Amino acid sequence: MPTTVRLSPEAENRLNRLAKATGRSKAFYLRRLVEDHLDDLEDIYLAEQRLEELRAGRSHTVKAEDVWGDLAD
Repeated sequence: MPTTVRLSPEAENRLNRLAKATGRSKAFYLRRLVEDHLDDLEDIYLAEQRLEELRAGRSHTVKAEDVWGDLAD
């Protein structure tokens, strides 16, 4: 699926240099960055969302003892 990405001039220059030095395409490195780090970005987003829900009182925590106790049963 074609996607357009705007990079800062510095990032664009770094990407160009990397692609030229390695003989790989810029698309290869952009695809690699997305695939390698998408899980991390999703985890960060979900953690921030969960923290916001906790602070707003729309969610609650569970004590570790309760979780481990339930798993032992």
